[in-house]
Amino acid sequence: MAQTTTSTAQSAGGFLDSFFKITERGSTVGTEIRGGLVTFFTMSYIIVLNPLIIGTVQDNGFGGNFLGGGSEGPNFAMIAAATALVAGVMSILMGVVANFPIALAAGLGLNAVVAYSIATLPGMTWPDAMGLVVLEGLIILVLVLTGFRAAVFKAVPIELKTAISVGIGLFIAFIGLVDSGFVRIPASLATPVELGVSGSVAGWPLLVFVVGLLLAIVLMARKVRGALLISILSSTVLAVIIESFAKLGQQPIDGSNPTAWRLGVPAIPEGGIVSAPDFSLLGQFSLFGSIGKIGIVAVVLLVFSLLLADFFDTMGTMVAVGGEAGLLDEEGNPPKSKQILVVDSIAAAAGGMGSVSSNTSYIESAAGVGDGARTGLASVVTGTAFLLATFLSPLVEMVPFEAATPALVVVGFLMVMQVSGIDWKNYEVAIPAFLTIILMPFTYSITAGMGAGFIAFVVLKVANGKAKQVHPLMWGTALLFIAYFTLGPIKSARGV
Repeated sequence: MAQTTTSTAQSAGGFLDSFFKITERGSTVGTEIRGGLVTFFTMSYIIVLNPLIIGTVQDNGFGGNFLGGGSEGPNFAMIAAATALVAGVMSILMGVVANFPIALAAGLGLNAVVAYSIATLPGMTWPDAMGLVVLEGLIILVLVLTGFRAAVFKAVPIELKTAISVGIGLFIAFIGLVDSGFVRIPASLATPVELGVSGSVAGWPLLVFVVGLLLAIVLMARKVRGALLISILSSTVLAVIIESFAKLGQQPIDGSNPTAWRLGVPAIPEGGIVSAPDFSLLGQFSLFGSIGKIGIVAVVLLVFSLLLADFFDTMGTMVAVGGEAGLLDEEGNPPKSKQILVVDSIAAAAGGMGSVSSNTSYIESAAGVGDGARTGLASVVTGTAFLLATFLSPLVEMVPFEAATPALVVVGFLMVMQVSGIDWKNYEVAIPAFLTIILMPFTYSITAGMGAGFIAFVVLKVANGKAKQVHPLMWGTALLFIAYFTLGPIKSARGV
């Protein structure tokens, strides 16, 4: 019996080695498993943060519903389960189809676009917003299959691509600061925002936020793997302890009791931390429902905005991870580049179909690669861990805003680091980049920032006699953004 078991294990190891080319890439099965787990623990914070972003925003349809529920309140456990499910399936698909050590999950930044720039538009519902995500994924898939992605990639100047990422980073950090209550609208309305409660860091919840933020940045500076997850878990434990003796409760909608928890009272779930996952969110999307709500021009622009934020980020991520793993060819391309992009495109659409926002390749996969992962087996391990995590979704409900939002601030910092890639001495690109970056958080709209940057870029090129240097796609997009920004006055003038 022992000999049979050993033979079976060797056979399984041989199949994995052959299928994933483990030995050929200088790795082992054990190393791939370890690397896959490291990647999971590095990016598993998304199971908490995705519900925090898309689950707390009411759509603009009749009644103002939360994702996966009515107008009563968020359903974090349902969103967490669906988030983990889609991430698990797509990461496994990436490993099997592309044999590349990169995992996928709901994209930070992309989910902010969906929540704050799409779902809140007049008449829009969450199914309408997720339908746009599906459209974006399908369009990217067509671009990849036809080879047109190269033209799209070249159309937008590198400085604007960088500015979009930086602007989204600032926006995410601002969301974290506001949702935690560290930054809030003053009762006097004397200024747009203020620090904490009347200019002070007052109350236990804000202390939890500060402790969580300091812990996250210290762990990040010391290059501790899973720093964000450790920060979230540690802050949650601290919050549970505080709530057990302070009994703060949740802040009322009217803003009274400002030193209570902003959202989510930290307490162990009554039904336990393990339960059968609720996948009711799957399939709740309307592919073309948004057209009748906001018009075809706005739909085209919003899909294009999602496409830009998703498509270019993926290109950079796969090259960065491939470089870390030593898998790039002489031209700087990873093996099976087309398969990687095809799976990533399918993941974008799958995220919309699962109502958890566009899924994309995660740069955190580099953590697993740094620990030795070189093949798709690591992605399969990461995906399997995500699937197991679907049974732990009740844990998400006990994480208060103040414990989770420090991670948003840190992620914002990581995205803002790209600002050094902008040539600030070249006004033709620096000014559009600047407008893109500052208007995203200042207008609370990613689309507004992108539109201002695109229009400014075209205007400055024309003003300097360089109109021929503007790509036709940039001309078309700038005109669409002008139409988008003037839709309100046009409708008013027509009495619509």
